Amino acid sequence: MSPQLISIYALVAMFVVATILPVNMGVLAFVGAFLVGTLVAGQTTNAIIAGFPGGLFLTLVGITFLFAIAQNNGTIDWLVRLAVRAVRGRIAAIPWIMFAISAVLTSVGAVSPGAVAIIAPIALGFAFKYSISPLLMGLMVVHGAQAGGFSPISIYGGITNRVVAKAGLPLSEMTTFLASLSVNFAVAVLLFFALGGRKLLQAKAAPAPALTVPHAEIASPQSGPQVYGDAEAEALSEEIALETGQKPGRSVADRPTDAPMAEDGNWYQIVTLLGLVALAVLVLAFNLDIGFVAITIGLILSLIAPNLQKRAMGQVAWPEIMLITGVSTYVVVLEKMGTITFVGDSVAGLASPMLAALLLCFIGAVVSAFASSTAVLGSLIPLAVPFLQAGTGVSAVGFIAAMAVASTIVDVSPFSTNGALVLANAQGVDREAFFRKLMAYGAIVTLLAPIVVWALFVVL
Repeated sequence: MSPQLISIYALVAMFVVATILPVNMGVLAFVGAFLVGTLVAGQTTNAIIAGFPGGLFLTLVGITFLFAIAQNNGTIDWLVRLAVRAVRGRIAAIPWIMFAISAVLTSVGAVSPGAVAIIAPIALGFAFKYSISPLLMGLMVVHGAQAGGFSPISIYGGITNRVVAKAGLPLSEMTTFLASLSVNFAVAVLLFFALGGRKLLQAKAAPAPALTVPHAEIASPQSGPQVYGDAEAEALSEEIALETGQKPGRSVADRPTDAPMAEDGNWYQIVTLLGLVALAVLVLAFNLDIGFVAITIGLILSLIAPNLQKRAMGQVAWPEIMLITGVSTYVVVLEKMGTITFVGDSVAGLASPMLAALLLCFIGAVVSAFASSTAVLGSLIPLAVPFLQAGTGVSAVGFIAAMAVASTIVDVSPFSTNGALVLANAQGVDREAFFRKLMAYGAIVTLLAPIVVWALFVVL
């Protein structure tokens, strides 16, 4: 068996193990990089360590640290309340408010499962209180999070754009972002009308004072990790139990806190909001490094209120960072041993380049429905690089957009973290029936989305 095939089988084994067992795929990838690199490819450990993505690591730490601060001081909670008040009692607008807030959170740097973990309890609380379909509300949150997921300053966007730029392929950050935004928005429109939107539009507006935000302590200081890994079954309740001495299974929101809730719109929340705006301006307009800018703004906010933010570093999405950096390191090992070129040449050798592009989109969708979207983006896009460089006639910009959307829109599956969060927060539903609905919808999206995005961005 060739070294290239061994490295591919090892990658498949990582996905299988990470899907079946609650083991972070990043840990598996680091070990795989060490074992495959040294035993199969004959690489030195120094050469393997040199493949560690230091810039990506800083980016992930910086933006998740900044977001932990924004959540702790109540800025996110304040923005949700402002948005809810803006609808002036229009019940039909609530699902769209949740879609928009989730999209904004991921577009400015929140990890997708983190945004869903923040918004899903509130959204599904609204669904229960105002008789909105919980399936509609949950899917609006997930599709909203994916809609903003490929902005130039987002985590998904950062991973994809770095891989494409490193390969020397044509890069259009806005094309990928707008592709994800438009497809997820279109799906949200269909879901809205298919799952009771017409009835909501006909409903009378609720009195403004009565349209209150359901209680969810998402802005209080935390005592443990708050952002879920992406499709990695982290034992979050056990971690919280170890730190707080509580019984496993108790939610973060149920945990008592000594810190009072901050009032909405105080000066510190306004400063935090200005910091998020400054992040976007400095990165997009002045092309500064997002990691350094985010961690600098986070430090400034921490210096203003060090006691309030002392837990923020513990809330950085370390499982997500471990996953992304581990997979990226393993991909570098694959590149050095010729696996990337081997797979790319094999795909390029198919009779139809268009069929090859569709096959890659299907692989991304199916794997991502059960495993990590970030891991899929970090591994499959590099595997497609030689195919795109081979002059097959397939547009690199269009294919990257199709692959990005196909690999993330399927996170509505109950086997992914986003889908699982929706299932866990649904109120007043039959859990088994709701699970079956999510699973059926996830299966439909997994089968149809690759074909649709392939037709839109590759064929047309």
